[in-house]
Amino acid sequence: MKRTISCLAIALYVPLASAAYRCVDEHGRTLVGDTPPAGCANVPMYEFGKTGKVLRRIEPTPTPEQLKALREEQERRKAEQKAAAEQKRQDLALLASYGSPKEFDVARDRNIEPVTGRIAAAEQRMKELDARKKDLATQMEFYNTGKSKRANAKLVDPADDQTGAWFRTEVDRMAKERTALAESVRQLHKDIQEMNARYAADKERWTLLKSGKLAAGTLPATAAPAAPAPAPASPIAASAKGGKPGY
Repeated sequence: MKRTISCLAIALYVPLASAAYRCVDEHGRTLVGDTPPAGCANVPMYEFGKTGKVLRRIEPTPTPEQLKALREEQERRKAEQKAAAEQKRQDLALLASYGSPKEFDVARDRNIEPVTGRIAAAEQRMKELDARKKDLATQMEFYNTGKSKRANAKLVDPADDQTGAWFRTEVDRMAKERTALAESVRQLHKDIQEMNARYAADKERWTLLKSGKLAAGTLPATAAPAAPAPAPASPIAASAKGGKPGY
């Protein structure tokens, strides 16, 4: 009887002892096999040696959703590392370009000066257009009066049609030019605001870097590494950039 029980125990133990793979499936059942059991696909599985020692833990096969999340996380980290490297490059260039906070103000004013000159020129041209428009209005009044008298006298002047068309064309041309100038002035003022903000931000970051309160390459708290690159500056503003920094 004892021999029978011993043989039964050995028979039950041998499959477990020789099994290379084991896991507890989603239903709490222990699965074993010389090859990975199919029921272990979604749970952690362990590979055992002949002595019963765990050789390694095999993670479950990821679902398509998990694979997507993993790829997105890898891309996020890659973008963050790239952004940090670029920020470090800019920080080092910032430290190399300026020696004192005052230099930021000098560079800013040097870049803004030609822009303010363009604003003044555009505003002067708008004044000239306004004066010309008033002059044309006076001429058109005399022209319309003369044309009316000729019409009442039943006189036909072939030049009337050409003169009237010229007045209309000139007024339309000046209106378009003034609209374009007004938009240019608006954009130039916006460029000045952006330059002021950029130099102020650069000076603040330079001060933190110089004092050691901020490490080079540290991304701003609101930075979004995966965000698209900023749009290029307007041609007018770009042409005004002649000072520091050079990064």
